[in-house]
Amino acid sequence: AAKRSDQRLQKGQVGAMEGKPIGIKDLFCTKNVKTTAGSKILSNFIPPYESTVTQNLWDAGAIMLGKLNLDEFAMGSSTLASAFGPTVNPWQRTSDNKPLVPGGSSGGSAAAVASYSAMAATATDTGGSIRQPAALCGLVGIKPTYGLCSRYGTVAFASSLDQAGVITRTVRDSAIMLQVMISHDPKDGTSLNHALPNLEAALTGNIKGLKVGIPNEYRTSNLKKDMSDTWDKGIDWLKQAGAEIREVSLPHTKYALPTYYILAPAEASSNLSRYDGLRYGLRVEGHTLDEMYENTRAEGFGTEVKRRIMVGTYVLSAGYYDAYYLQAQKVRSLIKQDFNTAFKSVDVLLTPSTPTGAFALDEPSTDPIEMYMQDVFTVPVNLAGLPALSLPAGLSKEGLPLGLQLIGPNFSEDLLLRTADVMDTLATFDEGRQTLRNTK
Repeated sequence: AAKRSDQRLQKGQVGAMEGKPIGIKDLFCTKNVKTTAGSKILSNFIPPYESTVTQNLWDAGAIMLGKLNLDEFAMGSSTLASAFGPTVNPWQRTSDNKPLVPGGSSGGSAAAVASYSAMAATATDTGGSIRQPAALCGLVGIKPTYGLCSRYGTVAFASSLDQAGVITRTVRDSAIMLQVMISHDPKDGTSLNHALPNLEAALTGNIKGLKVGIPNEYRTSNLKKDMSDTWDKGIDWLKQAGAEIREVSLPHTKYALPTYYILAPAEASSNLSRYDGLRYGLRVEGHTLDEMYENTRAEGFGTEVKRRIMVGTYVLSAGYYDAYYLQAQKVRSLIKQDFNTAFKSVDVLLTPSTPTGAFALDEPSTDPIEMYMQDVFTVPVNLAGLPALSLPAGLSKEGLPLGLQLIGPNFSEDLLLRTADVMDTLATFDEGRQTLRNTK
């Protein structure tokens, strides 16, 4: 691929990503290259076709270095749930040398970019899986409007929430790479035919007069002081750049996590029913067809995936569908309405990306609800289908990256990137980047 890129360069045929070495989250199907989704059940699956997103990148001249680890089927916030073992964050705390999680599910993507192993990486975001690992690894991560990037060839978790995006070192890199990945795709029924403006050209450095909303509901009890202080700094940077700060309310935010953890498992239960040992992937024989199904799925799926399948099957079952699933869909509409109301008075929202910095591999709670709280600031965006971006904004007292999240209305990727670019120039995070280089 590099040789072919050199030949095109010699001919003056330069694509937007020409010769750029990138990593691919192992959720995107890559023709003739193993795609596992971080699961034992797909440990030997070699796709005969290419995902639309990766094909767009190859057409633009990008070069794949390899596939990147993730929580199994993108279900997790730490990359501890991968069947192939955890990914380690390149950053370390100043107080000890314990290995830290890079976030998830796109932890492999974030770790690869943070460790200078790749210039950039593809990622996917169902409830925060681009923005959360980007924040924990000191990177830029953007999830575009639902439907802008095709889901064709991307292993499904929750189809109404999944969206491809990018993790990069800089805002400009995100603009360039995302522009290439976005396309209308007839092979994806949810793909939108909406052309965005030139995202790189949108980085004008001017946000004077921008109205920025600060949601009251995001100042939660589990928000660490370091993160709260960083949020306040971000507000000051926007004021310095000429933006107007306004308090806004998103009253149904407190229902976002329970809503998400009804809807996402329900869709996962349906999507993962195709892994039955018959057509592809792992097959564990049994005396009967039902026993073969049971053996294959019991051995092939990990604990977190089994948990979500069971929850999803329960909420879709007779007698519980109306009480849980249908009710969650109604609340999802209310959450979307909250954002629509807020965007009548402001252009973008500024929030923390995560409640805390990265934690150690041996520190996660055994209570899954506590782990799910890592996505408390990112999940509402997916329920509403909106674009959002996380940018590095500072370091915690432990010397770990902290990220801020910008949220915009549909198709406002250019505005989010321009705002993030201005904030990035005012942030002091370059000190952290330099520290990482010195300890590489």
